[in-house]
Amino acid sequence: MNKILPDINSHFAEWYQDIVYQAELADHSPVRGCMVIRPYGYALWENIRDIVDKKIKDTGHQNAAFPLFIPTSFIEKEAQHVEGFAPELAVVTHAGGKELEEPLVVRPTSETIIHYMFARWIKSYRDLPLKINQWANVVRWEMRTRPFLRTGEFYWQEGHTAHETAQEAQDEAELMWKEYVDVYQNYLAIPVVAGVKSESEKFAGADRTYTVEGLMQDGKALQMCTSHIISQNFAKAFGMAFQSREGKLEYPYLTSWGFTTRSIGAVVMTHGDQKGLILPPKIAPIQVVIVPIYKTAEQQLQVLNVANDILKDNPTIRIYIDADEQETPGAKYYKWELRGVPLRLEIGPRDIANGVVMLVDRLGNPKEAVPVSELSNALKDRLVLIQTMMFDRAKKRIEKQWHKKEKLSDFGSDLSANGGLYQTGWCRRSECEQKLKEYSATIRCIYNEHNFSVCFACDNPSPCDILIAKSY
Repeated sequence: MNKILPDINSHFAEWYQDIVYQAELADHSPVRGCMVIRPYGYALWENIRDIVDKKIKDTGHQNAAFPLFIPTSFIEKEAQHVEGFAPELAVVTHAGGKELEEPLVVRPTSETIIHYMFARWIKSYRDLPLKINQWANVVRWEMRTRPFLRTGEFYWQEGHTAHETAQEAQDEAELMWKEYVDVYQNYLAIPVVAGVKSESEKFAGADRTYTVEGLMQDGKALQMCTSHIISQNFAKAFGMAFQSREGKLEYPYLTSWGFTTRSIGAVVMTHGDQKGLILPPKIAPIQVVIVPIYKTAEQQLQVLNVANDILKDNPTIRIYIDADEQETPGAKYYKWELRGVPLRLEIGPRDIANGVVMLVDRLGNPKEAVPVSELSNALKDRLVLIQTMMFDRAKKRIEKQWHKKEKLSDFGSDLSANGGLYQTGWCRRSECEQKLKEYSATIRCIYNEHNFSVCFACDNPSPCDILIAKSY
């Protein structure tokens, strides 16, 4: 039986976890730090995955699959890479009843093994660009876990490309970064901030990391996906040389970029309310649920016939008829509100007699009697409206939590107590960046505006604005 959700304002972390489990997105796993994604949660991931996959293919990339196990020597080839991932690695030392000659790492990311293969495939400038994507699971042995946001194992896509010039690699990294922004804003209805990571926050082994950041309802930031220009050290470490147009041996410029199941956590925390999930129509596994209301067998047949006609007349809309006879209509309302279904249709004998159905949306707009003859257009229009309303209200929430402050001394206590996003200046020195640790905060990104002339922590000039927040 479902229990009442914790208060979203005072117990946000507990509220989040209860929604994930009660709405049957995921369940606990017997393996510490891992989760089982349940069918409803996986259907949500499949919808998101299909959108991202189409964008990947439309931009000229091909899907492939690479091994789960990576030789330890591969991980050690790039110094920054192994240093960045060493604490999170899961290592296999025995297999088939014997100790392995070389331990194998369960992939935390696939740069090394994919670059090993790239070195075999790339011999000439004619082999470039090489643009590969993989849909996979990866393992990072996290100490503190939370479903979808940070787990020992998670699902993602990881794109890896090789290019003839540095400019081509930069164009590629920025292209996929912008595609991610489009997915979040236009499909998941989440307004985001796009920027560049500081040196200390960038991907281990990257020259530059582009990030997509969101601000959740509790005032904490969430890094939702990243795109990287990879150091040529990877190409050199794996002997990935090619003959240039001038006949010289050169090293390609590399990128990598990834989008994960963390996106589901972002949807929950951005849009959910005290009743449970609210899913954007474009990604909702069920866009419309029909709840039949009847007392007699004759009424049941009549109501279900109308429900099935609606289903047949709207093949492009994901509709589910909840014909479970063990639950009351009230229990069904609760269940589907918890699961975040955008629209509910209530159909009873009186409604049929009047030629209407009752339309209820998850955003709390007034219940509406819609003539059956006008229902198809009404459903399509309302789904579009809900998608827009969800983005707009999330954007307004971020605007209220976005502060422009010059000095840490002015905003540090508010940041520590209430969270939020703080735009300020920075001199780019690590000493000043380190001062944010006192407030359990980090630089989320270097922002594309320049409003502040001095650093937030010292009086040195600021060449850029940054965004500071607590994070997950």
